[in-house]
Amino acid sequence: MNQDLSILHLVLNASVVVQAVMLLLMVISISSWAAIFRKLFALNRVKSLNEVFERNFWSGSSLNDLFANASKNPSEGGPMERIFASGMREFQKMRERRVTDAGTLMDGARRAMRASFQREMDVVETHLSFLASVGSVSPYVGLFGTVWGIMHAFTGLAALTQVTLATVAPGIAEALVATAIGLFAAIPAVVAYNRFARDIDRIAIHQETFIEEFSNILQRNVSAQAATPRTA
Repeated sequence: MNQDLSILHLVLNASVVVQAVMLLLMVISISSWAAIFRKLFALNRVKSLNEVFERNFWSGSSLNDLFANASKNPSEGGPMERIFASGMREFQKMRERRVTDAGTLMDGARRAMRASFQREMDVVETHLSFLASVGSVSPYVGLFGTVWGIMHAFTGLAALTQVTLATVAPGIAEALVATAIGLFAAIPAVVAYNRFARDIDRIAIHQETFIEEFSNILQRNVSAQAATPRTA
């Protein structure tokens, strides 16, 4: 009963298949943590850039000045700034084409902003499906390693004439390590996925609200410009 049942000893003495499963799960776990930190920094950057642009937008700056700044370095701006630039660019193009119908102008600007919104959300949701896959698949991969390890252990016990707990315990213990590693990979991925999905939903709602608010501002500008000739 004085056998070494440390985790390292169990891993080194596991069967080849179980060791391969453990190695795969460790690679998945490392990749999952890398994706978690990358997504955490990316979402924090998106939130920060959106807040900066929104403060500038509501500070009283003219739409033309905001559009000029957004057009200079679009890659350095946030998603909300690029959505604004898309709507403003389409609005100005249609005005240059002498489009005067308010409905046509607003529909064009909204379509441009919705298309930009979808592109930005696709970027924001990058790697989220990977975390979902890790959270759902890793426990089953670990369970496969455990089942295989137990089968291997009992196959070895078939050749023994006397079986005791001391002979059974190491084989089962090394097999269960695979399940433990699978859970170690899955739990952080599930927690991170739920957290990021909630944050992304908030970002999406925030940006959709901005699209509606900016559309209302454009609508008021169009209405004011259309009323000017009649009051002259």
